[in-house]
Amino acid sequence: YDQGAHVTYFGPTGSHIGHKESMKDTARVLGRMYDAIEYRGFGQHQAELLAAHAAVPVYNGLTDEAHPTQILADFMTMREFTHKHLSDMTVTFVGEGRDNVALSLALGAAKVGIDMRIASPRELWPDEEFCAHVRDLAAQSSGRFRLDEDVMGCVQGADFVYTDVWMSMGEDKSGWAERIRLLTPYRVTSEVMAAAGNPHVKFMHCLPAFHDTDTEIGAFIAKEYGIDCMEVTDEVFESGAS
Repeated sequence: YDQGAHVTYFGPTGSHIGHKESMKDTARVLGRMYDAIEYRGFGQHQAELLAAHAAVPVYNGLTDEAHPTQILADFMTMREFTHKHLSDMTVTFVGEGRDNVALSLALGAAKVGIDMRIASPRELWPDEEFCAHVRDLAAQSSGRFRLDEDVMGCVQGADFVYTDVWMSMGEDKSGWAERIRLLTPYRVTSEVMAAAGNPHVKFMHCLPAFHDTDTEIGAFIAKEYGIDCMEVTDEVFESGAS
């Protein structure tokens, strides 16, 4: 908009997609009206359907499986806060290895030659087909990809430590207790940041972050599970490294 483009926003109730009109039909109409479309919604399949039938560029603004536009912004941030080129950086994601941001970060990192690590409980690792694809991409860019349960080992030498919320999009609350049990050892703490051994290490989060009890969900989690933060401590989130 600031560059002179004409922008239209369709919210969850602003169209008939999936209710009275298929994504295919919607794509054909919007593709005749607009030069490009950004899709932000739950289903990756819906984004792919839109891209297949719109006949104009479609940008994935977020789905349950991917968040590529977030990673483009993150790479710009990384360049802004370090003197290194992307291909010289080490980035560690700590948390759920199947998280949409973790998956997109791994793919993006592999394409630009980053030394990428994911520290995650084995139960939440991405599937082997995905990992093989990332390793193939990394081999072409002289990047590296490591998937491990060892948090402290994965953050060693990191320029950036990244995390995301523990509860995935649309996840039922019945699974929260098990998710918290699995991921509590993967909370980003001051000790985790110190283990990087890098005085310039930075903390990153795509937001929103549950680092305190000042939100409805944060307060609910504190009452229900007896913890005052989830994926990152308030100390790290409010630190100069964040």
